[in-house]
Amino acid sequence: MEHEFWHERWAKDQTGFHEGTVNQYLHDHWPELAGNGTDAVFVPLCGKAHDMWWLHDRGHPIIGVELSEIACKDFFEEAREKASVHPGEPFTTFRHDDLQIWCGDYFQLVPDDLKHIRLVYDRAALIALPPEMRKGYVDHLTAIIPDDTRILLITLDYDSSEMQGPPFNVTDDEVFRLYGEDYEINHVLKRDMARDNPFAKRRGLRNGATESVFTLVKK
Repeated sequence: MEHEFWHERWAKDQTGFHEGTVNQYLHDHWPELAGNGTDAVFVPLCGKAHDMWWLHDRGHPIIGVELSEIACKDFFEEAREKASVHPGEPFTTFRHDDLQIWCGDYFQLVPDDLKHIRLVYDRAALIALPPEMRKGYVDHLTAIIPDDTRILLITLDYDSSEMQGPPFNVTDDEVFRLYGEDYEINHVLKRDMARDNPFAKRRGLRNGATESVFTLVKK
């Protein structure tokens, strides 16, 4: 998927992947991953997810990375918060206190950028990518985050003949294939999404879908 695909989706407001609320699985499972600490959190392919405000309100410094400048601006404007904008290469940085969104290409991040990160939240990064891009995404994540970093990963699986992503279907087996070598993996939840779920109905998933929650620790 080329950059232009995502720029066009945001320009045309074709953002059905944007939840508009705090994700329930984040609310339910973050405490078991992060405890009572306030470690820094990395949010890859973050869009304008409200989840970042929820994490920030709990004391976590945040770095999100997002390709679309529209999403970066909307994130702050919709919350009626001001951000300072710092143009640069390869990222333009939007900052509000210790919440930052780096506007640019995820694959331009280097380990020094995230050396202070201890937690990662991925609700919409892995499932935003088609199968041929996922290994590259995971390999790069592994290369840029420190050892012992903990990840909350949320995935979606469905009959791909019924819907064209994004979000794409990612099976539980694929998660273990992608992360198994470099991470300790705990599959903490698997839940059916009924076919009368609003998302399933809107996207024509007659057989419904399955959502999974994983916690991972980089070895």
